[in-house]
Order: sequence, then C-alpha cells, then structure tokens
Amino acid sequence: MTSETPSDDRATQPSGGSAASKSQPDRLSAVPTGLHIVATPIGNAADITLRALDVLRGVDLIACEDTRVTGNLLGRYEIATRRLAYNDHNAERVRPMLLERLRRGERVALVSDAGMPLISDPGYKLVRAAIAEGLPVTTVPGASAPLAALALSGLPSDRFLFAGFLPSRSAARRHELAELAPVPATLIFFESARRLGEALADMAAVLGDRPAAVAREMTKRFEEVRRGALAALAGHYDAAGPPKGEVVIVVGPPSSAPARDAAEAAVTLDDMLREALAGASLRDAAASVAIASGLPRRAVYARALVLAGPANKPGGDRPGGDKK
Repeated sequence: MTSETPSDDRATQPSGGSAASKSQPDRLSAVPTGLHIVATPIGNAADITLRALDVLRGVDLIACEDTRVTGNLLGRYEIATRRLAYNDHNAERVRPMLLERLRRGERVALVSDAGMPLISDPGYKLVRAAIAEGLPVTTVPGASAPLAALALSGLPSDRFLFAGFLPSRSAARRHELAELAPVPATLIFFESARRLGEALADMAAVLGDRPAAVAREMTKRFEEVRRGALAALAGHYDAAGPPKGEVVIVVGPPSSAPARDAAEAAVTLDDMLREALAGASLRDAAASVAIASGLPRRAVYARALVLAGPANKPGGDRPGGDKK
C-alpha cells in the first residue's frame, strides 16, 4: 500500500516540528545504530508507543512511504527528524542510499504510512539486504491492521494466514482462493472497498460459505466490524454498495475439526441455517451450510426442514436433488 511519491526536492526534509525534540542528548544517544522497523498507528494517532516516539526522535533519518503522511504524525509529537521517501516507486534507487548510511553507523527508522512496516510494502527488501550484510536490525512493534481485525473477528486465532491483497480480476482471484481453500487456518485479506462485494462472493463460491468478518476504519471514529457467513456478507455489500475506509476481511478455517459439544453445535447450525434460509431456497441454503459446517448434507437438510416448518416443505425435494 503505497502513497504518492513526493518530489525529490521534498524527499528528505524535517517534519516541521519543534527543534526542542532534539534537545535530549541522553535519550537520543540511547538509540543504537542500525535499522529500526517502527510501527505507526493504523488510524488513531494516540496508538503510537512511547518507545516508538523515542526511536523516531533519536534516529538520524526516517525512511517512510510518504513524507507528508509521516510528517503529520511527527508534527503532532513535535519530532523534527529528517525524512526520506522510500516506497514502491523509488525503492531500487533509494535502498542503496539507506544501506550506505547504515554501513556508516547511522541510525535509520523504517515506517509505513500506517501499521507495521513490511506488511504489503517494499520494506522487507531493505531488511533482507541489511541482514545479508550483517547490519543491525531491530523492531519497535505496535499497531497492525491484520492482527487488529483478527482480534475483532471472533474467529479462531490459534493459527492464521495473512494473504495480503487478492487479484483484482475474478478468475485470477478464484484461482488464488482455490489454492488457499485447504489451508487449515483462519485467512486474513486486505481488499479494496469497491471490490469488496465481488471478492466476498468469490470467497463464498470457492471457500464455501464460511463464517467471516469485515473490519473497516479500525481504531477510528466510525470503526465497524460486520460478522456473518460469506454469502450473507457478499449480499449485504452488493446491496449497500462499497463502504468507506480501509477494509480487512477475516475468513474462518475449513470445518474439519472434531464436533464440539452437541448443544453448542446445534445452536450454531440453526443460526447458520436461519441466515441462509433468509436469502435462498431450502435446498440451496442446506447445501451452502453443509459445505460451511462440514456436517453431512442430509443431516443439515433435515434440520433445515424443521426450521422452515411444514408449510415450506417442498414436495419431492430431497438432499442431493436428482443424485440419490
């Protein structure tokens, strides 16, 4: 995720903050030489850590995606450290300059526009090059959109895979989803708000109607997390249109784990069936829930008949259709 590159004339510049931020030699000298990977807030500027502020004040240079975006954060905390744009557009040219500074024993901080560097940005190439040369590399962890969305989703967090952005075209997106389908872990994706409905529909078609969550504007005033089955979420955003803000999608793992307590499993199945029946025929609802839950299709269909009631029982309609 890369912002517009500032012109070369503005690429290296102070933040405009007070020079007083450089008047603490004891604290500045405590920042060791080397590359410091520093997390920045994903929305709420107050989420910066105290250690991150000390490091950003104490380094010789801050390499950032967009000097203006980082400048807004530094200005809030009166940090006047010089900045250098380092992003997808200029990485090949700027990386050697940063490595040379590190070789000279300088202190360089690497930040992204928001969150933890190296997540969907070119920072890992700089880190890899520094490690290859035996240069010091450390991190100041903090806010991370994938982890924040996972925590808010309510989905299993003991094993997860961050898959970044999916392809923009449906055919390529479905191909990549098919490769991820058997992964026994919760899946986390970044997605463009304007493609959200289409992406969720492809996920439901390829992964099955798994439980999922869409988190947007995390830590900001209009933070929202919408939870539900993939098909229902796809239907919502198809009708409501693209939401505003940054979006993270979290999708539950395939249902291959041993059955839970029977009462809990029954409640979960009923909830899934009621949601599916609200927007699909009895047979289609049962089929999608059977895929999502991992339960036998006939058992799910039988439960769907009970929930639908006698009046909705289709004559001659049975699980499996014309396949006995």
